This record gives sequence, C-alpha cells and structure tokens, in this order.
Amino acid sequence: MNRTDPRYQAYVHILQEELLPAMGCTEPIAVAYAAALARDILGAVPTKMEVRVSGNILKNVKSVIVPNTGHMRGIPAAAAAGALAGDAQKELEVIASVTKEQQQEIHSFLESHPVEVGLADTDQIFYIDVRAIKDSDVGRAVLSGYHTNVVLKEKNGRVLFQKDENAAQEESPYNEKDLLSVEGIVDFADSVEIEDIREIVQRQIDYNFAIAEEGLKGNYGANIGSVLLHNYGDDVKIRAKAYAAAGSDARMNGCELPVVIVSGSGNQGITASVPVVVYAKELAVSHDKLLRAVALSDLVTIHQKSGIGRLSAYCGAISAGCGAGAGIAYLYGGGYREIAHTVVNALAINSGVVCDGAKASCAAKIASGVDAGILGYWMYRDGNQFRGGDGIVSKGVENTIHNVGRLARDGMKETDKEIIQIMLG
Repeated sequence: MNRTDPRYQAYVHILQEELLPAMGCTEPIAVAYAAALARDILGAVPTKMEVRVSGNILKNVKSVIVPNTGHMRGIPAAAAAGALAGDAQKELEVIASVTKEQQQEIHSFLESHPVEVGLADTDQIFYIDVRAIKDSDVGRAVLSGYHTNVVLKEKNGRVLFQKDENAAQEESPYNEKDLLSVEGIVDFADSVEIEDIREIVQRQIDYNFAIAEEGLKGNYGANIGSVLLHNYGDDVKIRAKAYAAAGSDARMNGCELPVVIVSGSGNQGITASVPVVVYAKELAVSHDKLLRAVALSDLVTIHQKSGIGRLSAYCGAISAGCGAGAGIAYLYGGGYREIAHTVVNALAINSGVVCDGAKASCAAKIASGVDAGILGYWMYRDGNQFRGGDGIVSKGVENTIHNVGRLARDGMKETDKEIIQIMLG
C-alpha cells in the first residue's frame, strides 16, 4: 500500500484521531470535561450542579476512581472536579493538573453543595448533560456520541452553540472506518512509512507501558498482574497478560499517570499495546517492527469496535485482546493468513463477555482477552482453527467480525439494559 492509496491516508488519520492521551477512565473524564465547559459558560464556580447521563455513562462511572480527587468515585466527584479545577481546553486531560489544594476544594464542595445525578431521557448510548448553576444563572453543556463531541452550549436558556445530536459521530472527510479490513491493515503495517506513525504510536507505547509498570509496583485494585506473575510464572505469555492487567488495575484505581486510548477507551489502548510490547522485548525485534505491530493491533481493535459502537454490553477488552493477538502474530512474522486466523480464533473463544462498567474486574477481563488472542495465534500455528458454522464464526475473517458486531450492537441491547438495572440496585 503506497501513500497515494486512499486507505493509506485514512488509516493514518484514524490512528491520529483515536490514539489520544487521557487522564483516568474516559467516561468520568468526559463528565469532568462537560462540567468544566458548563462552568466556563456560567462564568463562575457553581453553587449547584445537575448531571443527566445515559445508562452506559452511569454504568462506566459508578465504581471507578476519578484521578486527582483523593480517590473519590462516581459522577458527583467527576463533575465537581471538572467544575472546580478543570481546564476544558485540555479535553480528556481536563483534570490532569489538579493541585492538592484544589482536591480539598473539591471535597469541601461536595460536602456543602448539591450535585444531582439522574438518567437522561435519551436514546443516545453516550450522553452527558451538565448544568452548572449559581443564583439564577445556568451554564449548560451537552456531550453526545463520543467523549469530546459537544452538541450543545447554552446559558440561561439561550443557545450559544448547537449541532444535531442524532448526527453526533466522529467527523471525518468520509466514513474512513468503512475502509478498514484485516487484509488492508496487514498491508498497511507492512508498507507504512514509519515516520507517518512513529510519534503517535511511540507515545502510546511510552504512556501505556509506564502505567503497566506502575501497576505491578503498586497496590491497585485486585492486583491481577501480580497475581498472575506470582501464581502462573514468568513466561512471556503470562507477562503479556500481567502487564496489561496491571495497567488497567492502576488506571481504574486512582493512578494519576496518563494513558493513550483506543476507541475512546484507556483499557483498550493498554490492551492493544502493552502485550505487543512485552512480546517485542522477548523476541528482540527491531523497534520499527514493534511500531508496525502496535499500529496493526490498534487498527484491528478499531475495526472490530467500529461495528460494535463506543459503549455496549460487550466488553471492549475482548476486541483489544484480539487486536493484541494479531499484533503478536505479526511479530512472529505472520502475514494476512496467520493474522486472519488468529482474529477468528480469538473471537470464537471469548465473544460475549459482558461489560458491567469500569472497575477493578476490568483487569481480569483484559487478561482473559489477551489470553484468547495468544491462544488464537498458537492454535493456528499448531494447525488448529475454528471454522465457518462453528457458532457465530462464518467463513472469512470479515464475516466473523461482522457477526460479532451484530451480536454486540443489536443482540446485547437488552443485556445492557439489564446490567444497568442490576447496577442501579
């Protein structure tokens, strides 16, 4: 694939759009971002806040620690952090620079000022509506579709900015993700001019491996990475799972290091990159080969998620673990055939793992997703595979990816509603 191929520029642009730095779990950070916007619109620190969100936002913010808040959890903490200390210009790093003094102000605010939280009356899966109130003045900001997509700014009922909520999708010159295919992604990984992706992929490697190492050093969440290394040994297959899980445990449980996200998710960004880095170290491949393999893993992950959607009842770590398996296959010298079979095998193993919000158990699901990716590759290397007609597997990798997207997007809608009801008690 050369630079004149429309797919080439689309794939580079997709990586540029997707590999973004974020501080903390992206759903509470999006709440903080909306709150910072609402405060800016209000023009003052609010004395009251009202937050209305879709069920999937409620699910993904309920149990996760919001960074730079002194280990507070949930929507009120995220909204207060954004309103009191957020820098809306930084978007998903909106509360990356909160001081200790501001943390105390956030605590004090929550003790003495109401933050009302409720479900929004919307069909949008991703929806955040924050009103910042002082006296008779109200600043309002609404995000819809994805984490930084502002669809409404309003002050005292007067619209300052608005765009169609139902068209709230990532804006590209055309629908670039329709150009993704496993065959095209492998071709791109083989032929991309490395300087076109070096900076963005290197940042992902640096950020995400750093938080993985911190997760193994510290005491975060359920310490899944440490449990794996202690009980399963120091084999590369275990290290790949352990480092990815440790990065998630740190991120879900208050570590204040940034990550680079994929498909709007830090956990997916970690899962798609860290296992590939672990294998690259083990195999002593060139650094450019590592960059190509991580880019391939990212694009395979994004390809799957484009059919599923940003948020659903389907655990995104499974998509990213499959991407990591594809990246590892590439490090071993695999081409399209090996990578396609790895993807199909991995999807057949673990599709259907449910997402019940962001919290410590995400790390264990990541370990399972990475394990499926690795097993999918070694199955094929040993002459074994799942075939069309085996459950949701159809002949051809693209058909199987399509089936999983259909399962996650359409088939699991009621599952998602039930999960949210269970979490609401």
